[in-house]
Amino acid sequence: MRLGGVTALVTGASGGLGAAVAEQLAAHGVDVYVHGRDPDRTGALAARVGGRAVLADLGAPAGVDQLAEAAGAVDLLVLNAGEGYAGPFVQMPPARIEELVALDLAGAIRLCRLVLPGMLARGRGHLCFVSSIAGRTGVAGEAVYAAAKAGVDAFAESLRLELAGSGVGITVLVPAVVDTAFFARRGLPYQRRSPRPLPPDRVARALVSAIERDRPEVFIPAWTRVAPAVRALAPGTFRRLSARFGEGVRSR
Repeated sequence: MRLGGVTALVTGASGGLGAAVAEQLAAHGVDVYVHGRDPDRTGALAARVGGRAVLADLGAPAGVDQLAEAAGAVDLLVLNAGEGYAGPFVQMPPARIEELVALDLAGAIRLCRLVLPGMLARGRGHLCFVSSIAGRTGVAGEAVYAAAKAGVDAFAESLRLELAGSGVGITVLVPAVVDTAFFARRGLPYQRRSPRPLPPDRVARALVSAIERDRPEVFIPAWTRVAPAVRALAPGTFRRLSARFGEGVRSR
């Protein structure tokens, strides 16, 4: 996808990876709609990248509708908004289950449903989904988050098959650990030695490059691609390794 002159909507862009993606896109000449829930941080980033701030709660259907209406026709949709939860599943408040699935999975699907028809009518566009290694392997203590990201993967792959030849591309980013406030917000700091957290700007550069090259998916760091391959080809070995090392490969 040639990015010069493109209009993009980046969700969850008031900080962290979303902000880094918005900055990278703006540097490539993209007109960026910066989505967030915090008016100060969202507005500050929009001003920095010369974009437009849009406030909305993507965990609620009305918020998704509001965002789609405000952004209008976009050529590139980066679905980055999401949050996690760390802790035993049986201790997870039931309301948090619904909130997590609504934001991480249902909100992304609904926003695609509203934005995609315009792309198809114009015969061009790109959908980019920020997934997680957790969705490919499963992670102890993050069952609901992993399930939501697995749903994102399945939705993106199914949509890719459906849209073949339409002019609309799909890219899935599968990050392991990004050095953002994600872990603090989910309730447990990142404590593993490997994989090491990557700077958001490095991950953002990899994502923008993948969009330009119309790559269907990109793992970062690249070696983490091995984990889901081992899980698929040798599930028993994978489960023994996961049990031995405690939590498997940490997410996002």
